[in-house]
Amino acid sequence: DFINRGPNIRATVRLIRNMVEQGHAYTILGNHELNAILYATIDKSSGKSLQKHLPRYKLPLMKTLEEYESYPEEFKDTIKWFRSLPILLDYGNIRVVHGGWSDEYISTVQKYRNGEPKLKKSFLKAYLNNKELNTALNGLIKGLELQLPKDLLLKDNKGIVRRTFRIKWWEQPIGKTFNEVAFGNRFELPAYTIPKELLPTVAPYPIDAPPVFLGHYCLNKKALIFQGNICCIDTCVVKSQRLTCYRWNGEQTLIHDNFVKV
Repeated sequence: DFINRGPNIRATVRLIRNMVEQGHAYTILGNHELNAILYATIDKSSGKSLQKHLPRYKLPLMKTLEEYESYPEEFKDTIKWFRSLPILLDYGNIRVVHGGWSDEYISTVQKYRNGEPKLKKSFLKAYLNNKELNTALNGLIKGLELQLPKDLLLKDNKGIVRRTFRIKWWEQPIGKTFNEVAFGNRFELPAYTIPKELLPTVAPYPIDAPPVFLGHYCLNKKALIFQGNICCIDTCVVKSQRLTCYRWNGEQTLIHDNFVKV
């Protein structure tokens, strides 16, 4: 999530890209970058962008579009670079993904990518039109979200009606309430048991699996280690004015003393 939340979006992207290209850093794709790719990538057969320029897609991108308005070629090149970013990093004893880790979802995404190093237009179109791929990629980049029952109407703190809600994808949700499994939502959920028809089919993240580091959740003043091997380092820098990292020393059970905050 390098873009959209500003300020200095272009400078941020240039800084990170330079770090990566000089061999000083690795980075992965966030959902904000994916949304920009879909908004800006043109389908040659129709001459239109892959995703319609509807207000719900354009509004989150407004700050980014404004910063690049006088730099159209740089914006095109940035989108091209976004398409080259990996969806996840797996080094065997440490993992990095933006929203959530699922071996099942990873296998599904790999099946549709066909070994291509960048996000091809055919893959992006499949993501928009194929439920299996859409669910899998969203699970990796946005974390696991469940549909709310049709008779349950919820609004977030901005008054926007919500049809889905994020859950603790690393826990077993069976027999738990909406409120118990909810995570990272900006609205309260009811304290009654989730119907089994709404439950996800993917397995929770095992406690003995390698440590996985996340972004996405924009946590301010909350615990960043969800279970012994899952850690979020997104401390909502735009609001908190604080960047956070975890200095990993090979441990399989993560510890709070290894956080570094600036």
